Amino acid sequence: MERKASAVWKGSLKEGKGTVSTASTVLSKAQYSFSTRFENGVGTNPEELIAAAHAGCFSMALSAQLGNAGITPESVETTATVTFEKLEAGFTITKSHLDVVAKIPGGDAAAFETAAQGAKTGCPISRLLKAEITMTARLVK
Repeated sequence: MERKASAVWKGSLKEGKGTVSTASTVLSKAQYSFSTRFENGVGTNPEELIAAAHAGCFSMALSAQLGNAGITPESVETTATVTFEKLEAGFTITKSHLDVVAKIPGGDAAAFETAAQGAKTGCPISRLLKAEITMTARLVK
């Protein structure tokens, strides 16, 4: 299974503008720019999209882990906060913090903690943040 998204950037770093789109069209030419990434401009940015992906992936993974323990959550709400810092090597995503609230009437705290830890390490986006990155690059003149 493969999923695709694309980005187009036009112009210089600070004055340019870009759009991101997903094959599903949930995002279609969503705006991003220097100001949406490094200031508080209107639009999205790659780090926000990674945070959204991590929150969504973790919520599903936790539901799966709970299901494996015979528990069905009423809801799982996750906020991922991605930290983007300038290091010696350049701007880097240094961490992603997951803030999770699961509503499980009569839930067992130990079973919940085990499931949450399993989801934290097992969700595909958590593993992606440590993944090999490959590339094909082509110059068009």
